[in-house]
Amino acid sequence: MESITSISPLLAILVSAGGALLIIAFKNHPNLRETCSAAAGILKFSIVVSMIPAVLRGATIECTVFKLLPGIDIAFRVDALGLLFALGASLLWIVTTFYSIGYMRTLDEHAQTRYYACFAVALSCTMGVAFAANLFTLFLFYEGLTLSTYPLVAHKETPEARAGGRKYIIYLLGAAKVFLLTAIILTYNLTGTLDFSAGGIFPEAIQAAQPGLVSVLFLLFLFGFAKCAVMPLHGWLPAAMVAPTPVSALLHAVAVVKTGVFSVVRITLFVFGVDCLRVVGIDGVFVLLASFTIITASVIALTRDNLKARLAFSTVSQLSYILLGAALLTPSALVGGIVHITFHAVSKITLFFCAGSIYVSSHLTEVSQLGGIGKKMPWTMAAFAVATLSMIGVPPASGFVSKWYLVMGSLERDSMVVLAVLMFSSLLNAAYFVPIVYRAFFGEERAVGDEGAEIKEVPLIVVPLVLTAVGSIVLGLFPEFFIKLAEGVIG
Repeated sequence: MESITSISPLLAILVSAGGALLIIAFKNHPNLRETCSAAAGILKFSIVVSMIPAVLRGATIECTVFKLLPGIDIAFRVDALGLLFALGASLLWIVTTFYSIGYMRTLDEHAQTRYYACFAVALSCTMGVAFAANLFTLFLFYEGLTLSTYPLVAHKETPEARAGGRKYIIYLLGAAKVFLLTAIILTYNLTGTLDFSAGGIFPEAIQAAQPGLVSVLFLLFLFGFAKCAVMPLHGWLPAAMVAPTPVSALLHAVAVVKTGVFSVVRITLFVFGVDCLRVVGIDGVFVLLASFTIITASVIALTRDNLKARLAFSTVSQLSYILLGAALLTPSALVGGIVHITFHAVSKITLFFCAGSIYVSSHLTEVSQLGGIGKKMPWTMAAFAVATLSMIGVPPASGFVSKWYLVMGSLERDSMVVLAVLMFSSLLNAAYFVPIVYRAFFGEERAVGDEGAEIKEVPLIVVPLVLTAVGSIVLGLFPEFFIKLAEGVIG
């Protein structure tokens, strides 16, 4: 495989960090501050796009910053998996920035400079995870993401927000310190390296002699990457719903949770490898954990009347589709899981944008309060309906493509149980999403929103959510580029 030395990965990481400094510098000039945020996002996306041709022809782009110890470097490498994740995250950051401007200004939110600066640092850390060449680098940026998003979760500074922030930081830092760091140290002691390698880094002798230890190591990684929200380490995610809606969109669609599932896919394929997981037999447990999370989180979502809480448990469920694709270890399932990283991101961010649009306009937060709101906010609820189709897996929305590949993967594995999980979970998705759309368009119409608020579309907010809804359809109709990247990951 061709290897290209370039500073492009480092630039993609640093550009939003530089943007954060400019945001702070222009804290007294809101227009300049927000221009810097948008410009940094556009520049970051442009750098990521510039690396597409090399990756599509099978090359990797590498950049080593410095070496700490033998086998332990701060280094970056862009391959198909990292590029797929980075493309989605960097593009959606641009959209979220413009959405944030409308949301934060309309509600006259406090601490907007801190908000935009933390947002920018979080995206730098996300790029660091996407392009990490080894476990050590990934760990540093993974932890940086947790720390930079804590102020966003606790942004409102209410007792509820502080409690949600504490739960967020305890879960994520605790899991990383107890499980993830232990797994990394043991891996280095067993293999002598932390570098990612296609097919894994564990010698066959270790797989044969110590299958139990290798299995335990995998579970330590799985639970250490608690951002993937596999049950029972999912409690931080609903608690983080106290954050402003654009932050929820960041957490649930773009950066935080996707960093978790991306990291699990990365270690599945580039630390352990498909053959290793089959040899030690941990794949069955992995399938069980992912399937349990998919179904249980969907059932819980059915019981939630608060719109953001319902979306939160939907996210817990949808993330485990990605984990299930990795757990099945078949070509189609891996492709489905990998492309779902992007396809779910576009659809789920649309849903959160819509929830924020409803709140800004009407201050309504409960599903039971949304009767007839689609008549006054048709663009918002039409976008919500499109994203709902994707969550359920109805063509031509993008979610259909990834779920189709997951179904094919379950057949390749000859697992009727997994196929049943996929079918039943789609029915549950419909059960907790379709009533929202039906109530919005056919329920009894409200005269005004909560506290007498006038219910109407907010132009600065509605444009980004319509764009992401259209994006979900476009990805469903033309998924070939992301499928090609995913196929490049599995070889």
